[in-house]
Amino acid sequence: MPSLIAHTAGTTERVEFAPATRIHESFVASAERRTLLWLARHTPACINSDHLTLLGFIAQCLAGACYALARLNPDALLVGILCLALNWLGDSLDGTLARVRNRQRPRYGFYVDHIADTIAAFFLIGGLALSGYVHPGIAWGMLVAFLMLSIEAYLATYTLGRFQLSYWKFGPTEIRILLAIGNLALLRHPMIKVLGRPVLLFDLGGTIAIAGMSIMLIVSAVKHTAQLYREERLA
Repeated sequence: MPSLIAHTAGTTERVEFAPATRIHESFVASAERRTLLWLARHTPACINSDHLTLLGFIAQCLAGACYALARLNPDALLVGILCLALNWLGDSLDGTLARVRNRQRPRYGFYVDHIADTIAAFFLIGGLALSGYVHPGIAWGMLVAFLMLSIEAYLATYTLGRFQLSYWKFGPTEIRILLAIGNLALLRHPMIKVLGRPVLLFDLGGTIAIAGMSIMLIVSAVKHTAQLYREERLA
């Protein structure tokens, strides 16, 4: 079992480290898992997990750039779909490749993968805020909701030993699919009518996303707080 090395009062103490159980039960999880295993077994030896993590990070940042450029040329939305696909490939395959090759670095992989996701999310949402297809307040609201839900997941990983990759059958891959479909829809219908009033398509989608992530956050926080209270009940 991997271990941590802690330095206290001039001494070195080895602390056991147990990788968290991954919980991934999204709509496409089963098919995605099979696809990633096939890709991992056919990935050239010259490509490693770090290369894929970097690919996913750069691709997500470029997706944000495509949204920003779409303000000047809507065709950038099509390039953005390609960037989202490359982001899926890099972000999803890096861990599977490490496990297939038995080249796992649990602490390094977890930290680098998720700090990269956090920074890339800023660029993706920043691009959306500059696109003109969504009001900046709603775009930044999505980022705040995403980061708060991520914090809850990371705290649960540390305290409960379970890393939640999906909520209510929705995970990162489903979000990418919805964004790709949304990009295609924006080319024809950037505005829709809600109760007879014109509304930006991504304003509606963003509002639903904020509400959904907020509910997920509250439900998970209450559930995990109750569980930890029961497990560490004071006499």
